[in-house]
Amino acid sequence: MDDITSGLKDFSEVQDYTSLLHDLLSGDTILIFEGLNKGISVSTPGWKDRGVTETSAENVVRGPREAFSESIRTNTALVRRKIKDPDLRLETQQIGRRTQTNVSIMFIQGIANEKIVQEVRDRLAVIDVDGILESGYIEEIIQDKTLTPFPTIYNTERPDVVAAELLEGKVVILVDGTPFVLVVPALFVSFLHAAEDYYQRADISSFLRMLRYLSIFISLLAPSLYVAISTFHQEMLPTQLLFGLASQREQIPFPAFVEALLMELTFEILREAGVRLPKNIGSAISIVGTLVIGQAAVEAGIISAAMVIVVATTAISSFVLPSFNMSIAFRMLRFPLMLLAGSFGLFGIFIGVTTLILHLCSLRSFGIPYMAPFAPLIPDGQKDAIIRLPHWLLLTRPRIINKKNMTRRKSTPPEKSRE
Repeated sequence: MDDITSGLKDFSEVQDYTSLLHDLLSGDTILIFEGLNKGISVSTPGWKDRGVTETSAENVVRGPREAFSESIRTNTALVRRKIKDPDLRLETQQIGRRTQTNVSIMFIQGIANEKIVQEVRDRLAVIDVDGILESGYIEEIIQDKTLTPFPTIYNTERPDVVAAELLEGKVVILVDGTPFVLVVPALFVSFLHAAEDYYQRADISSFLRMLRYLSIFISLLAPSLYVAISTFHQEMLPTQLLFGLASQREQIPFPAFVEALLMELTFEILREAGVRLPKNIGSAISIVGTLVIGQAAVEAGIISAAMVIVVATTAISSFVLPSFNMSIAFRMLRFPLMLLAGSFGLFGIFIGVTTLILHLCSLRSFGIPYMAPFAPLIPDGQKDAIIRLPHWLLLTRPRIINKKNMTRRKSTPPEKSRE
């Protein structure tokens, strides 16, 4: 056997019929010899893959352009290209009774929390389904809590993001057949950080992050505040603005809540249609359709001009968030908050926001508090939460995820190192 395998590069031994059949159906060549109770599986897959292309879902101005593909071997190679550490571990298993999909977990031994790694292994081991066709199957099955609109598992198609998460002590799940890689545990702040934050200067990155947090409040609360103030709290508006809004709404046959609901539903339908249409006309249809319908609705006296401005500002703010999953969560929550605002005014918004904050604080991602480092408050974690300190001040990894091998770099100021 050793004489035969000495000339082969990518091979493995098979000792049972199940492994033989799996390798054969995966495109490998099987060598079986008379008189031996084991064979050799030689990697010879011949199917075509998309290769390494530019990401379309997570665009950045500055940073690497490469993205994962549908081949798990290509994806693991892209990560190893970033992290050439012998402690980078890769464990592969087959999930799905019919599809036998290759699912791998990747982590850096000595940095990743062993309890989290073992929890990932345990949750993957109990999956018993016919097939896994995309990483979304895995995400929905292993997440901590399903009755929440907020994602508790982060997904990305950028190798540089995955490498950065591994260096922080997180665990990565790769699924064959999809370019989207899962990262656990996922915190709320992770969905508001972009890869570009670490490629720009600290002051620029901090400014952009504060814009994202402001966009969250606009996307979530702008229609609700308009409905509440225009319906129950007109005394909060300046006199001239109040007269202007009153004159606009004089011919509107619907209350402010119904007006906002109609506009929000119309815009969501147009946005979804723009996604499904071909790329060269999808964006044009969604933008032009919104402008045409909004202008026509104002001229017909169905919608006020102020409502069109509020809905447009809300929609633009929702696009600022780097993560689509988090953006759609706030888009969904916008409707119950509008209902509370239309029923109880600012008091209803206060009740809704309080309930939302309590719900966020109750979430966990693989045992880690979802709102860390805000709740529980971790002072050391504020250096890379809303603002980002310069790289030479980011000396330690996030304490909430791992409490060993915390040091990232030596505390040498730039002035000393240049001397």
